[in-house]
Amino acid sequence: MIDLYTWTTPNGRKVSILLEELGLEYTVKSVNITEGEQKDEGFLEIAPNGKIPAIYDHETGVRMMESGAMMLYLAKKAGSNLIPAEENAYWEMMEWLMWQMGGLGPMCGQVHHFTKFNPGKAPYAEERYLNEAKRLYGILNQQLADREYVAGTYSIADIAIWPWISRFEWQTISLNDYPNIKSWYNRIAARPAVQKGYHIPKFTTDIPAPD
Repeated sequence: MIDLYTWTTPNGRKVSILLEELGLEYTVKSVNITEGEQKDEGFLEIAPNGKIPAIYDHETGVRMMESGAMMLYLAKKAGSNLIPAEENAYWEMMEWLMWQMGGLGPMCGQVHHFTKFNPGKAPYAEERYLNEAKRLYGILNQQLADREYVAGTYSIADIAIWPWISRFEWQTISLNDYPNIKSWYNRIAARPAVQKGYHIPKFTTDIPAPD
């Protein structure tokens, strides 16, 4: 059994969606970051960085923070084809997973901070981070021009990227400007595991639907 410590954020949803895709048994442990529960001593024993998500695998004794590492661990544990076996495909998947971890997630997170939650306080930051988010959307849109999924077949890279794109409204971005992303987004949103995993640990809103 796996304990999943999570909240309703893109990083949290990456792991809950993956767990649903893999069919692994897990128990949800809500960590309300709006009330500072990520600073509780018990949670910090699992995730010293004080960020969700985190997991504890009762079978192996593994405690793990950092969503990308968790996704690799869980997919490997399940023996899933969400990690490609072929060498070149594996590294392409890994490339896009790292792109999300190092680029799309942090940049869109800054857009949320400045544009959604603190509009008008730092116009330079709003412009800087929104322009970078749009640049990254453009890269993803181009990658999807001739394929259904970012690394060819559906993988943990898609699962990592999708929850950040699902906040396109927070980013003041229209998916109509990125038609390849829009098709990819809708294709993934229709998956039963995504529909279930999106609402872990609780329902907040329906999955956003592009115009």
